[in-house]
Amino acid sequence: MTPSTSFTPDERKAILTLGSLYSFRMLGLFMVLPVLGLYAADMPGATPETLGIALGAYGLTQAMLQLPLGWLSDRIGRRPVVIGGLLLFIGGSFIAASAESIYGIIAGRFIQGGGAIAAALAALAADYTRDSQRTKAMAVIGASVGISFVLAIVLGPAVASRLGLGAVFLFTACLGLIGLIIVLVALPAVPEHSPGAVQGEWEVAHVLGGGLPVLYLSVFLLHGLMMAAFLIAPKALTDGLGIPPAQHSILYLVTVMLSIAPALFIMKKGRDAADPRLPIMVAIVPFSLGVVLVIHGASLWLVVAGFILLFTGINALEALLPATVSRLAPGKRRGTAMGCFATSQFLGIFVGGTAGGVTLGAGGASGVLLLVVCCLCLWAVMLWMRPLLVANPANFSE
Repeated sequence: MTPSTSFTPDERKAILTLGSLYSFRMLGLFMVLPVLGLYAADMPGATPETLGIALGAYGLTQAMLQLPLGWLSDRIGRRPVVIGGLLLFIGGSFIAASAESIYGIIAGRFIQGGGAIAAALAALAADYTRDSQRTKAMAVIGASVGISFVLAIVLGPAVASRLGLGAVFLFTACLGLIGLIIVLVALPAVPEHSPGAVQGEWEVAHVLGGGLPVLYLSVFLLHGLMMAAFLIAPKALTDGLGIPPAQHSILYLVTVMLSIAPALFIMKKGRDAADPRLPIMVAIVPFSLGVVLVIHGASLWLVVAGFILLFTGINALEALLPATVSRLAPGKRRGTAMGCFATSQFLGIFVGGTAGGVTLGAGGASGVLLLVVCCLCLWAVMLWMRPLLVANPANFSE
Protein backbone atom coordinates (compact mmCIF):
# COMPACT_ATOMS: atom_id res chain seq x y z
CA MET A 1 0.00 0.00 0.00
CA THR A 2 1.19 3.57 -0.65
CA PRO A 3 1.75 5.98 2.22
CA SER A 4 -1.36 7.90 1.21
CA THR A 5 -3.58 4.87 1.81
CA SER A 6 -1.99 3.42 4.95
CA PHE A 7 -1.33 4.55 8.51
CA THR A 8 2.08 5.85 9.48
CA PRO A 9 3.70 4.04 12.45
CA ASP A 10 2.76 6.96 14.75
CA GLU A 11 -0.84 6.94 13.51
CA ARG A 12 -1.07 3.19 13.94
CA LYS A 13 0.22 3.32 17.52
CA ALA A 14 -2.13 6.16 18.43
CA ILE A 15 -5.21 4.55 16.90
CA LEU A 16 -4.51 1.15 18.49
CA THR A 17 -4.03 2.82 21.88
CA LEU A 18 -7.22 4.85 21.54
CA GLY A 19 -9.07 1.77 20.32
CA SER A 20 -7.99 -0.08 23.47
CA LEU A 21 -9.12 2.83 25.65
CA TYR A 22 -12.49 2.96 23.90
CA SER A 23 -12.83 -0.82 24.23
CA PHE A 24 -12.18 -1.03 27.98
CA ARG A 25 -14.47 1.89 28.75
CA MET A 26 -17.33 0.83 26.51
CA LEU A 27 -17.07 -2.81 27.55
CA GLY A 28 -18.11 -1.85 31.07
CA LEU A 29 -20.97 0.33 29.84
CA PHE A 30 -22.35 -2.22 27.41
CA MET A 31 -22.28 -5.00 30.03
CA VAL A 32 -25.10 -3.25 31.88
CA LEU A 33 -27.50 -3.18 28.91
CA PRO A 34 -28.71 -6.80 28.87
CA VAL A 35 -28.85 -7.24 32.67
CA LEU A 36 -30.04 -4.05 34.38
CA GLY A 37 -33.72 -4.38 33.50
CA LEU A 38 -33.70 -8.03 34.54
CA TYR A 39 -31.58 -8.13 37.70
CA ALA A 40 -32.64 -4.78 39.18
CA ALA A 41 -36.36 -5.48 38.75
CA ASP A 42 -36.71 -6.76 42.34
CA MET A 43 -34.72 -4.00 44.05
CA PRO A 44 -36.55 -1.55 46.34
CA GLY A 45 -38.11 1.24 44.30
CA ALA A 46 -37.92 -0.63 41.00
CA THR A 47 -40.74 0.10 38.51
CA PRO A 48 -40.72 0.22 34.71
CA GLU A 49 -40.22 3.97 34.98
CA THR A 50 -37.32 3.90 37.48
CA LEU A 51 -35.67 1.01 35.62
CA GLY A 52 -35.83 3.08 32.45
CA ILE A 53 -34.29 6.05 34.27
CA ALA A 54 -31.55 3.83 35.71
CA LEU A 55 -30.75 2.53 32.25
CA GLY A 56 -30.67 6.01 30.73
CA ALA A 57 -29.38 8.10 33.68
CA TYR A 58 -25.80 7.74 32.48
CA GLY A 59 -26.81 9.45 29.24
CA LEU A 60 -28.23 12.61 30.85
CA THR A 61 -25.03 13.80 32.51
CA GLN A 62 -23.07 12.66 29.46
CA ALA A 63 -25.34 14.76 27.26
CA MET A 64 -25.02 17.79 29.53
CA LEU A 65 -21.22 17.66 29.63
CA GLN A 66 -20.08 16.40 26.21
CA LEU A 67 -20.24 19.78 24.49
CA PRO A 68 -18.58 21.83 27.25
CA LEU A 69 -15.88 19.19 27.76
CA GLY A 70 -15.37 18.88 24.00
CA TRP A 71 -14.97 22.66 23.90
CA LEU A 72 -12.66 22.52 26.94
CA SER A 73 -10.51 19.87 25.24
CA ASP A 74 -9.95 22.33 22.38
CA ARG A 75 -8.59 24.85 24.92
CA ILE A 76 -6.65 22.98 27.60
CA GLY A 77 -5.90 19.72 25.79
CA ARG A 78 -7.55 16.34 25.47
CA ARG A 79 -5.54 14.42 28.07
CA PRO A 80 -6.61 16.34 31.24
CA VAL A 81 -10.26 16.09 30.18
CA VAL A 82 -9.95 12.34 29.58
CA ILE A 83 -8.21 11.69 32.92
CA GLY A 84 -10.79 13.65 34.93
CA GLY A 85 -13.64 11.93 33.11
CA LEU A 86 -12.26 8.46 33.81
CA LEU A 87 -11.95 9.24 37.53
CA LEU A 88 -15.63 10.22 37.70
CA PHE A 89 -16.60 7.13 35.72
CA ILE A 90 -14.74 4.88 38.17
CA GLY A 91 -16.30 6.59 41.22
CA GLY A 92 -19.81 6.24 39.83
CA SER A 93 -19.22 2.57 39.10
CA PHE A 94 -18.29 1.89 42.73
CA ILE A 95 -21.39 3.75 43.95
CA ALA A 96 -23.67 1.71 41.66
CA ALA A 97 -21.95 -1.52 42.72
CA SER A 98 -22.73 -0.85 46.40
CA ALA A 99 -26.32 0.33 45.82
CA GLU A 100 -29.09 -1.36 47.81
CA SER A 101 -31.98 0.22 45.90
CA ILE A 102 -32.72 1.32 42.37
CA TYR A 103 -32.13 4.92 43.49
CA GLY A 104 -28.54 4.10 44.41
CA ILE A 105 -27.99 2.68 40.96
CA ILE A 106 -29.53 5.80 39.42
CA ALA A 107 -27.15 7.99 41.47
CA GLY A 108 -24.15 5.90 40.44
CA ARG A 109 -25.18 6.02 36.80
CA PHE A 110 -25.54 9.81 36.94
CA ILE A 111 -22.00 10.11 38.36
CA GLN A 112 -20.65 7.64 35.80
CA GLY A 113 -22.02 9.95 33.14
CA GLY A 114 -19.97 12.82 34.53
CA GLY A 115 -17.01 11.20 32.80
CA ALA A 116 -18.11 12.67 29.49
CA ILE A 117 -14.98 12.05 27.42
CA ALA A 118 -16.38 10.66 24.17
CA ALA A 119 -16.00 13.96 22.32
CA ALA A 120 -12.42 14.44 23.53
CA LEU A 121 -11.51 10.88 22.55
CA ALA A 122 -13.04 11.22 19.10
CA ALA A 123 -11.24 14.53 18.61
CA LEU A 124 -7.99 12.89 19.76
CA ALA A 125 -8.38 10.23 17.09
CA ALA A 126 -8.78 12.96 14.50
CA ASP A 127 -5.82 14.90 15.93
CA TYR A 128 -3.53 11.92 15.48
CA THR A 129 -4.44 11.19 11.85
CA ARG A 130 -4.23 12.84 8.46
CA ASP A 131 -7.41 13.77 6.65
CA SER A 132 -6.92 10.92 4.16
CA GLN A 133 -6.80 8.40 7.04
CA ARG A 134 -9.44 9.87 9.32
CA THR A 135 -12.43 7.85 8.15
CA LYS A 136 -10.40 4.65 8.33
CA ALA A 137 -9.19 5.55 11.83
CA MET A 138 -12.76 6.10 12.99
CA ALA A 139 -13.72 2.78 11.42
CA VAL A 140 -10.92 1.01 13.33
CA ILE A 141 -12.09 2.58 16.60
CA GLY A 142 -15.68 1.80 15.69
CA ALA A 143 -14.68 -1.81 15.14
CA SER A 144 -13.03 -1.88 18.58
CA VAL A 145 -16.27 -0.57 20.07
CA GLY A 146 -18.09 -3.28 18.13
CA ILE A 147 -15.80 -5.92 19.62
CA SER A 148 -16.48 -4.49 23.08
CA PHE A 149 -20.18 -4.70 22.38
CA VAL A 150 -19.81 -8.37 21.39
CA LEU A 151 -17.87 -9.21 24.55
CA ALA A 152 -20.10 -7.15 26.82
CA ILE A 153 -23.35 -8.65 25.59
CA VAL A 154 -21.92 -12.08 26.42
CA LEU A 155 -20.04 -11.20 29.63
CA GLY A 156 -22.79 -9.10 31.23
CA PRO A 157 -25.33 -11.92 31.61
CA ALA A 158 -22.59 -14.42 32.51
CA VAL A 159 -21.21 -12.25 35.35
CA ALA A 160 -24.64 -11.17 36.64
CA SER A 161 -26.04 -14.72 36.68
CA ARG A 162 -23.14 -15.95 38.81
CA LEU A 163 -22.09 -12.98 40.95
CA GLY A 164 -25.01 -10.53 40.81
CA LEU A 165 -25.56 -7.08 39.35
CA GLY A 166 -23.10 -5.42 41.75
CA ALA A 167 -20.27 -7.48 40.29
CA VAL A 168 -21.03 -6.06 36.84
CA PHE A 169 -20.49 -2.53 38.15
CA LEU A 170 -17.31 -3.59 40.00
CA PHE A 171 -16.04 -5.06 36.76
CA THR A 172 -16.88 -1.76 35.07
CA ALA A 173 -14.82 0.14 37.66
CA CYS A 174 -11.84 -2.14 37.06
CA LEU A 175 -12.09 -1.54 33.32
CA GLY A 176 -12.13 2.20 33.99
CA LEU A 177 -8.91 1.83 36.00
CA ILE A 178 -7.29 -0.02 33.09
CA GLY A 179 -8.36 2.82 30.81
CA LEU A 180 -6.76 5.34 33.17
CA ILE A 181 -3.48 3.40 33.07
CA ILE A 182 -3.61 3.40 29.27
CA VAL A 183 -3.97 7.20 29.22
CA LEU A 184 -1.14 7.75 31.72
CA VAL A 185 1.32 5.23 30.31
CA ALA A 186 0.59 4.33 26.69
CA LEU A 187 -1.14 7.28 25.02
CA PRO A 188 1.39 9.16 22.84
CA ALA A 189 1.78 12.92 22.80
CA VAL A 190 -0.68 14.84 20.64
CA PRO A 191 0.90 16.09 17.38
CA GLU A 192 1.52 19.79 16.93
CA HIS A 193 -1.20 21.74 15.13
CA SER A 194 -1.01 24.59 12.69
CA PRO A 195 -2.68 27.88 13.78
CA GLY A 196 -6.35 27.78 14.72
CA ALA A 197 -9.32 27.59 12.45
CA VAL A 198 -10.70 30.54 10.55
CA GLN A 199 -13.13 32.41 12.78
CA GLY A 200 -16.68 33.40 11.92
CA GLU A 201 -18.95 31.66 9.46
CA TRP A 202 -16.82 28.55 9.05
CA GLU A 203 -16.49 28.08 12.79
CA VAL A 204 -20.27 27.85 13.00
CA ALA A 205 -20.28 25.44 10.06
CA HIS A 206 -18.06 23.07 12.02
CA VAL A 207 -20.96 22.52 14.40
CA LEU A 208 -24.12 23.09 12.36
CA GLY A 209 -23.14 22.98 8.67
CA GLY A 210 -22.98 20.34 5.97
CA GLY A 211 -25.84 18.25 7.24
CA LEU A 212 -24.28 17.63 10.66
CA PRO A 213 -27.61 18.06 12.52
CA VAL A 214 -28.93 15.01 10.64
CA LEU A 215 -26.02 12.98 11.98
CA TYR A 216 -26.73 14.27 15.49
CA LEU A 217 -30.33 13.14 15.08
CA SER A 218 -29.15 9.78 13.74
CA VAL A 219 -26.95 8.96 16.72
CA PHE A 220 -29.69 10.21 19.08
CA LEU A 221 -32.19 7.79 17.56
CA LEU A 222 -29.68 4.93 17.32
CA HIS A 223 -28.93 4.95 21.03
CA GLY A 224 -32.45 5.84 22.12
CA LEU A 225 -33.89 2.88 20.25
CA MET A 226 -31.13 0.62 21.59
CA MET A 227 -32.17 1.53 25.14
CA ALA A 228 -35.83 0.80 24.36
CA ALA A 229 -34.94 -2.58 22.88
CA PHE A 230 -32.73 -3.68 25.77
CA LEU A 231 -35.21 -2.44 28.37
CA ILE A 232 -37.72 -4.98 27.05
CA ALA A 233 -35.73 -7.80 25.42
CA PRO A 234 -34.00 -9.50 28.42
CA LYS A 235 -37.23 -9.89 30.41
CA ALA A 236 -39.11 -10.95 27.26
CA LEU A 237 -36.54 -13.69 26.67
CA THR A 238 -37.07 -14.98 30.20
CA ASP A 239 -40.83 -14.55 30.67
CA GLY A 240 -42.08 -14.82 27.09
CA LEU A 241 -39.77 -17.41 25.58
CA GLY A 242 -38.70 -19.28 28.72
CA ILE A 243 -34.94 -18.78 28.27
CA PRO A 244 -33.16 -18.76 31.67
CA PRO A 245 -31.02 -15.64 32.31
CA ALA A 246 -27.87 -17.77 32.51
CA GLN A 247 -28.41 -18.79 28.87
CA HIS A 248 -28.89 -15.29 27.49
CA SER A 249 -25.16 -14.91 26.94
CA ILE A 250 -25.19 -17.89 24.54
CA LEU A 251 -27.97 -16.37 22.46
CA TYR A 252 -26.21 -13.00 22.36
CA LEU A 253 -22.88 -14.60 21.42
CA VAL A 254 -24.33 -16.53 18.49
CA THR A 255 -26.33 -13.63 17.11
CA VAL A 256 -23.52 -11.08 17.49
CA MET A 257 -21.03 -13.35 15.73
CA LEU A 258 -23.46 -13.85 12.86
CA SER A 259 -23.83 -10.08 12.54
CA ILE A 260 -20.14 -9.24 12.19
CA ALA A 261 -19.66 -10.14 8.51
CA PRO A 262 -22.60 -8.11 7.15
CA ALA A 263 -21.68 -5.18 9.43
CA LEU A 264 -18.10 -5.17 8.13
CA PHE A 265 -19.40 -5.32 4.56
CA ILE A 266 -21.56 -2.23 5.11
CA MET A 267 -18.68 -0.41 6.80
CA LYS A 268 -16.30 -1.20 3.94
CA LYS A 269 -18.72 0.04 1.31
CA GLY A 270 -19.42 3.13 3.36
CA ARG A 271 -15.78 4.19 3.53
CA ASP A 272 -15.62 4.99 -0.20
CA ALA A 273 -19.22 6.01 -0.84
CA ALA A 274 -19.64 9.30 -2.72
CA ASP A 275 -22.90 10.05 -0.89
CA PRO A 276 -22.42 9.49 2.89
CA ARG A 277 -26.16 8.90 3.30
CA LEU A 278 -26.21 5.67 1.31
CA PRO A 279 -24.28 3.35 3.68
CA ILE A 280 -26.03 4.93 6.68
CA MET A 281 -29.45 4.22 5.18
CA VAL A 282 -28.35 0.69 4.30
CA ALA A 283 -27.33 0.13 7.93
CA ILE A 284 -30.58 1.59 9.24
CA VAL A 285 -32.63 -1.10 7.44
CA PRO A 286 -31.37 -4.13 9.45
CA PHE A 287 -31.26 -2.05 12.62
CA SER A 288 -34.91 -1.03 12.21
CA LEU A 289 -36.12 -4.55 11.46
CA GLY A 290 -34.04 -5.87 14.34
CA VAL A 291 -35.49 -3.46 16.91
CA VAL A 292 -39.05 -4.35 15.87
CA LEU A 293 -38.44 -8.10 16.01
CA VAL A 294 -36.55 -7.98 19.32
CA ILE A 295 -39.35 -5.98 20.97
CA HIS A 296 -42.28 -7.85 19.46
CA GLY A 297 -41.01 -11.15 18.03
CA ALA A 298 -43.61 -13.89 18.33
CA SER A 299 -41.20 -16.83 18.34
CA LEU A 300 -37.63 -17.69 19.29
CA TRP A 301 -36.50 -17.77 15.66
CA LEU A 302 -37.94 -14.33 14.96
CA VAL A 303 -36.20 -12.93 18.03
CA VAL A 304 -32.91 -14.58 17.00
CA ALA A 305 -33.25 -13.06 13.53
CA GLY A 306 -34.06 -9.74 15.18
CA PHE A 307 -30.88 -9.77 17.27
CA ILE A 308 -28.74 -10.60 14.22
CA LEU A 309 -30.25 -7.68 12.31
CA LEU A 310 -30.07 -5.39 15.34
CA PHE A 311 -26.38 -6.09 15.97
CA THR A 312 -25.58 -5.72 12.27
CA GLY A 313 -27.06 -2.24 12.24
CA ILE A 314 -25.52 -1.22 15.57
CA ASN A 315 -21.98 -2.27 14.66
CA ALA A 316 -22.14 -0.62 11.23
CA LEU A 317 -23.69 2.64 12.45
CA GLU A 318 -21.33 2.96 15.43
CA ALA A 319 -18.48 3.18 12.91
CA LEU A 320 -20.17 5.06 10.06
CA LEU A 321 -21.74 7.92 11.99
CA PRO A 322 -18.65 9.32 13.80
CA ALA A 323 -16.53 8.75 10.71
CA THR A 324 -18.97 10.82 8.66
CA VAL A 325 -18.97 13.59 11.27
CA SER A 326 -15.16 13.73 11.07
CA ARG A 327 -15.41 14.11 7.28
CA LEU A 328 -17.96 16.91 7.48
CA ALA A 329 -16.27 18.84 10.30
CA PRO A 330 -12.48 18.94 9.89
CA GLY A 331 -10.25 21.48 11.61
CA LYS A 332 -9.48 22.86 15.03
CA ARG A 333 -13.13 23.00 16.14
CA ARG A 334 -13.53 19.26 15.65
CA GLY A 335 -13.72 18.74 19.41
CA THR A 336 -16.74 21.06 19.55
CA ALA A 337 -18.46 19.31 16.65
CA MET A 338 -17.79 15.90 18.16
CA GLY A 339 -19.13 17.31 21.43
CA CYS A 340 -22.45 18.02 19.70
CA PHE A 341 -22.43 14.51 18.27
CA ALA A 342 -21.66 12.89 21.62
CA THR A 343 -24.24 15.09 23.35
CA SER A 344 -26.88 13.80 20.95
CA GLN A 345 -25.69 10.22 21.45
CA PHE A 346 -25.98 10.27 25.22
CA LEU A 347 -29.13 12.35 25.26
CA GLY A 348 -30.57 9.53 23.15
CA ILE A 349 -29.53 7.06 25.85
CA PHE A 350 -31.34 9.06 28.53
CA VAL A 351 -34.46 9.82 26.50
CA GLY A 352 -34.64 6.28 25.11
CA GLY A 353 -34.36 4.66 28.52
CA THR A 354 -36.72 7.09 30.24
CA ALA A 355 -39.34 7.28 27.47
CA GLY A 356 -39.15 3.53 27.01
CA GLY A 357 -39.78 2.95 30.70
CA VAL A 358 -42.69 5.40 30.86
CA THR A 359 -44.23 3.98 27.68
CA LEU A 360 -43.75 0.41 28.89
CA GLY A 361 -45.51 1.22 32.15
CA ALA A 362 -48.40 2.95 30.39
CA GLY A 363 -48.91 0.90 27.22
CA GLY A 364 -46.82 -2.25 27.51
CA ALA A 365 -44.56 -3.62 24.78
CA SER A 366 -47.09 -2.66 22.09
CA GLY A 367 -46.87 0.98 23.15
CA VAL A 368 -43.07 0.89 22.98
CA LEU A 369 -43.28 -0.71 19.53
CA LEU A 370 -45.53 2.09 18.26
CA LEU A 371 -43.12 4.72 19.61
CA VAL A 372 -40.19 2.92 17.96
CA VAL A 373 -41.88 2.75 14.55
CA CYS A 374 -42.68 6.47 14.64
CA CYS A 375 -39.06 7.30 15.46
CA LEU A 376 -37.77 5.06 12.67
CA CYS A 377 -40.04 6.78 10.13
CA LEU A 378 -38.83 10.19 11.28
CA TRP A 379 -35.22 9.03 10.96
CA ALA A 380 -35.66 7.77 7.39
CA VAL A 381 -37.45 10.93 6.22
CA MET A 382 -34.91 13.31 7.76
CA LEU A 383 -31.93 11.44 6.36
CA TRP A 384 -33.42 11.21 2.89
CA MET A 385 -34.38 14.89 2.71
CA ARG A 386 -31.12 16.38 3.98
CA PRO A 387 -27.90 15.97 1.90
CA LEU A 388 -24.62 15.43 3.73
CA LEU A 389 -21.97 17.68 2.21
CA VAL A 390 -18.32 17.03 2.96
CA ALA A 391 -16.69 20.33 3.84
CA ASN A 392 -13.94 21.71 1.63
CA PRO A 393 -10.65 21.29 3.58
CA ALA A 394 -9.33 24.45 1.92
CA ASN A 395 -11.70 26.44 4.08
CA PHE A 396 -10.25 25.11 7.33
CA SER A 397 -6.94 24.97 9.08
CA GLU A 398 -6.01 21.43 10.02
